[in-house]
Amino acid sequence: MTTTLTLKGQVTIPKKIRDALDLQPGCKINFAVNDSGDVLLQKVEVHQSVKARKKASPSIPKDRFEKVRGRADIQWRTKDLMDLLRGEH
Repeated sequence: MTTTLTLKGQVTIPKKIRDALDLQPGCKINFAVNDSGDVLLQKVEVHQSVKARKKASPSIPKDRFEKVRGRADIQWRTKDLMDLLRGEH
């Protein structure tokens, strides 16, 4: 399998290799060069304690507004809000 090096020094790991190593977005990967000059690619296994901490932490909101959605304590009437936003007050 061949791939092309980009100007930024990046390559796409072929799907067969990603599948064989069970590589998912965000996986840590280790590169090494052996005495023969071969490049070795290894998936870095995360310890169970790290996995448990990640599962216990709250999930990251999909967008920045998600964590504040529904928290406004001011009840606006649509007409009053539109007047304020349009400068008609």
